[in-house]
Amino acid sequence: MNPTRIVAWQLVRNGTGAPTLAVDAAARVHGLDPRDRGLVRRLVDLEARRRGTLRVILARLASRKPSADLAAHLHLGLVQAFFLDRIPDHALVNETVGAVRNTLGDGPARFANAVLRAALALRQEGTRGDPRRDLPLRPWHLSEPLFHDPAEHPLLWAEEALSMPASVFKHWHKRFGNERAKELAVQALDEPKLSLRVVRGDANDLLAELTELGVHAALGTHPRIVLVDYGDAELALNSAAIGEGRATVQGESALRAAEAVDAREGEDVLDLCASPGGKTAVLAETGARVVACDVSLDKLERLASTLARLGLSERVETLDLRDPTVLAGRTFDAVLVDAPCSNTGVLARRPEARWRFGPSTKASLLDLQARLAELALPLVRPGGRLVWSTCSLDSDENARRAKQIVDAHPDFTLAAEHEALPASVGAAGPVDGGYFARLVRRA
Repeated sequence: MNPTRIVAWQLVRNGTGAPTLAVDAAARVHGLDPRDRGLVRRLVDLEARRRGTLRVILARLASRKPSADLAAHLHLGLVQAFFLDRIPDHALVNETVGAVRNTLGDGPARFANAVLRAALALRQEGTRGDPRRDLPLRPWHLSEPLFHDPAEHPLLWAEEALSMPASVFKHWHKRFGNERAKELAVQALDEPKLSLRVVRGDANDLLAELTELGVHAALGTHPRIVLVDYGDAELALNSAAIGEGRATVQGESALRAAEAVDAREGEDVLDLCASPGGKTAVLAETGARVVACDVSLDKLERLASTLARLGLSERVETLDLRDPTVLAGRTFDAVLVDAPCSNTGVLARRPEARWRFGPSTKASLLDLQARLAELALPLVRPGGRLVWSTCSLDSDENARRAKQIVDAHPDFTLAAEHEALPASVGAAGPVDGGYFARLVRRA
């Protein structure tokens, strides 16, 4: 049988935390062509994006709780039944049952067959205006109400219908209100446009080049950004513009954070958490002398790959931050700390991240962020600047963190800060949300 379904199952079963990298690695191992790799990527993506809904449907249809291995197969079958178009019903049933039989045996295959046929009976054409039955952003409703009533149980409904964990939705509900929280959750359900930054040339030229390839794209709200429709992402990523380093993958919010450093030719600039290198490239393109650090061999290799593709390797000094002495005695005109964070501003692009959000995860992140801030602050020269950035929508990681830095270090002042929320589905604006604060050290 075609290996794509088995590869997708292995990735879902293993619970990979970095699906894009995992899909690319698996594609190389199994010799998948770009089309099959794209299908695996989409299956894995949609399983994470719709996991809350998949769990509810499976719990209703399964006569017993399936093993984790079988549940992973069934989630992928349900993804094809409810969230992928152009796959005939008989094909998705046969494909899933075949994959189950190939990996788990005849008994689980018969179980999968019964569940999927029941799922197809549950799926009904059109929407009913009933949030207990309608599938957001899909032209289907369920034949019976499986979701909680959002008027009575908004957190449970969000986890079930919007696949947004209650912990995330509760935070958004408290901070932004119910309607904006729902908009953010729906936006995170949508398959996002691929954001490309022009490295050399003009955004209009890149748009014309991609259009000639059959890629559906449009100009972003930033003059250096072109947005590619999700379905054409693989085609765009394999284009000459990407291969030749004339364009690179980068979101508008990430680009604006790098620009906030205001790096200038001849300055010494540090990018403390640099991989995969998109922001490092923006800094290096100014003519600044850039030092880029990270904390693992894998991250340093990704950083080196990005800089090489963009022709910037000679302009950047890369350091392994696992050695605590690599920055000893050095200071910089500007320091960028793109801090590890909860990723709650980029859940459309990183759907798996929502399932990691919780009190213990947040506590460890905040501790790591505090240590990074204390590492970075002494590296800023008098009169220099530090930019703190995240792709989070959590105030504890953003504005409150900036305030804590300033309160604890009175030689720093807050010069500017900016938060971007992801644009609602169908609206103009950034695909990703994020935050940056620019702090200036007294001369």
